[in-house]
Amino acid sequence: MESYFKILFYLKKPKGYSSGRLPVYARITVDLQRIEMTSGCHALPGQWNKTFERLKGKDDESRNTNQALDNLEQKLNNIYRFYREMEPDLVITPKLIKDRFHGKKITCRKILEVFHDHNEKVKALVGKEYAPGTYERYQTSLKHTADFLKWKYNLSDIDIRKIDHDFIREYDFYLRSVRNCANNSAVKYLKNFGKIIRLCLANGWISINPLSNYKIKTKTVEREFLTKEEIALMATKRFNIPRLGQVRDIFLFSCYTGLAYADVKKLKRSELVKGIDGEMWIHTYRQKTSTPSKIPLLPFALELIKNYQDYPQCQVSNSLLPVLSNQKMNAYLKEIADLCNIKKDLTFHIARHTFATTITLLNGVPIETVSKMLGHTNLKTTQHYAKILDIKVGEDMAALKKRLM
Repeated sequence: MESYFKILFYLKKPKGYSSGRLPVYARITVDLQRIEMTSGCHALPGQWNKTFERLKGKDDESRNTNQALDNLEQKLNNIYRFYREMEPDLVITPKLIKDRFHGKKITCRKILEVFHDHNEKVKALVGKEYAPGTYERYQTSLKHTADFLKWKYNLSDIDIRKIDHDFIREYDFYLRSVRNCANNSAVKYLKNFGKIIRLCLANGWISINPLSNYKIKTKTVEREFLTKEEIALMATKRFNIPRLGQVRDIFLFSCYTGLAYADVKKLKRSELVKGIDGEMWIHTYRQKTSTPSKIPLLPFALELIKNYQDYPQCQVSNSLLPVLSNQKMNAYLKEIADLCNIKKDLTFHIARHTFATTITLLNGVPIETVSKMLGHTNLKTTQHYAKILDIKVGEDMAALKKRLM
């Protein structure tokens, strides 16, 4: 498809200009993109003809200047035609034309190369600026992008200048159909891809963001949590297999502290401290965001810690609790749910949701306090829990009915 191409010459007034000759600039436009460059020529405002974009005079200086502008225009046109004829698949940009005119070496940047380089830098900063999960998420995004290129274009990589709105639309479709991603997962992968695009923009490798007009929005997901009756069922259940009891205890510890799996896993005995109120607290940092999380320990959580203080694994690793791998914990939790007759898809992260809802908000703990204990960086994240508490709405209205009777 033929692209729109135009060269415009004009006089450019510098800041603080009062009088005298002005530089003649060339504006190169290709489709919706444009770039400016100096022509090396100068003219007085009274000599310039805006309609013809040349000097008005017939003197030698005017003729020489006009000839120089003609030569420049011809060279730029020749560069454009060269790319159109010799590289028909290339996305032509004003910067590409300007760089070739100035003799700059044109480096073809490929999206997967940029993506891989970005991920290697993230990997090097794991534990300093990024959590391990962040690196793994970008690696998964890189794999999805590579698989999409193979599926849609049968390519092992692609020039970043060829990534446009249609590419993003097709990638979104691929994630939702071929990869069978739910809406929020597809949005996360596109956001990860968007960071690579912004990196390309920042380096000047592309000049238009192909995601700028593509609207992607996460959907609110109703998060599961345990009721106080379900917590009691788990807490009082006796298991014939000791490992199930251990997993249950660690899960309930998270229910009463709000700590995510990764934070319980890395919890050290040194993070159990006496708080400002003289009671025992946990002072730790969230692995996901590196934000501080300070949690006063409820009696049940403190009792669980005491039960495992002499556990060999804890003594060797100086850890607070003997936490298994996330995969094993979740597998055992499903077995525990069956034995306790809990009809929910039980995963370890449900414990964090349970702390935010059943343990704290439903018992009147202010949402600001809950947010601080959870280590949230934004109160809006915590407010999501408040929206799903129909139980609390029912209790509040029942109390109102009693007062009105």
